[in-house]
Amino acid sequence: MTVTGTPSTASLDADPFAPDVLEDPLPLQARLRDAGAVVYLERYGVHALARYEHVHAALTDWQTFQSAAGVGLANFRHEEPWRPPSLLLEADPPLHDAPRAVLSRILGPRALRGLREAWAEDARELVGRVVRRPEFDAVTELAQAFPLRVFPDAVGLEREGRHRLLPYGDHAFNAFGPPNGLVARGAPRVAELSEWVDGQCARERLAPGGFGAAIWAAADRGDITERQAPLIVRSLLTAGVDTTVHALGALLYAFATHPEQWRRLREDPRLARVAFDEAVRWESPVQTFFRTATRDVEVAGTTVPDGGKILMFLGAANRDPRRWDEPDAFDLARDPSAHVGFGMGLHQCVGQHVARLEAQSLLAALAERVEHVELAGTPRRHLNNTLRAWASMPVRVRTT
Repeated sequence: MTVTGTPSTASLDADPFAPDVLEDPLPLQARLRDAGAVVYLERYGVHALARYEHVHAALTDWQTFQSAAGVGLANFRHEEPWRPPSLLLEADPPLHDAPRAVLSRILGPRALRGLREAWAEDARELVGRVVRRPEFDAVTELAQAFPLRVFPDAVGLEREGRHRLLPYGDHAFNAFGPPNGLVARGAPRVAELSEWVDGQCARERLAPGGFGAAIWAAADRGDITERQAPLIVRSLLTAGVDTTVHALGALLYAFATHPEQWRRLREDPRLARVAFDEAVRWESPVQTFFRTATRDVEVAGTTVPDGGKILMFLGAANRDPRRWDEPDAFDLARDPSAHVGFGMGLHQCVGQHVARLEAQSLLAALAERVEHVELAGTPRRHLNNTLRAWASMPVRVRTT
């Protein structure tokens, strides 16, 4: 891949995984975009891309920027991963092809139609119960509660132990970064959480009719191997909960701080999908991912060496003023569909339709009952090396 642009030899000692940067990444993102098309991060010995043009180009060129060497800082060419690599996130063709094709069918819009009515009813019941009180925590009582209510059922998980999904996913996304305090915080529970998650992936543990059973049925047909089936189920459990929880948190925060946009949505509920994608662009729940150069490659005049790690700042690309008008504004009049919050190209998030259906179900239920929503206190961030998340968000609502 060769991308045109101003040659850059910029070098920074900034740490994108420092607590203050994770708390507020926007200043560093602007610094990186302004520094050049490619910026060398001295602390980690990696090249960084923060402008939309170059992030998008790298995401869509899997032949040059591989995922199979790991989408975190660790380089699987030289380092042993802490768990078997994901067949979706950490694989390239041809190994990536069959698992991707199977999940695309199982999680596609057509396959999800049967869940629409049930999820809408679940959302109405949850929202009706929560908004009886004028003040509540939008993160714990909505953004976390709804996905943990509907997604495990859709996969076919047992009821017991579902509380382990969030800390397991949190550690998995922390582990994409450096071995810092956030990784150390989750390390004591890794064995326990991994054992439970691995156990849930077995054929006999999954309820009939769910996503998990459909994956095993694909193995029976020969679309994937029996060895691949539990790994694909595990990929669902690793990436299918935390990311949606934090995307819903971003959406609720956006509306709590933009009352005019909430009025706009209530006047035209068809904007629910636009609202979700705009929130993903605006907050970028998945902030960063790594790729590895498969050869010496020139990007905007800078050569990234074969085997070199590239840190793509998805959040920075989604607020790049070179691509977006007024990028810091949350605006339902915008077409946000080109955002890279779900990735782009071959490795674009295969579960994004599930997340959209969850968001649309929850938004529809809220729009029916809530005239106005605002912050009732100071929200508190949850820090993660890869994800931009909220730990708590006190809100106040006025219901119809």
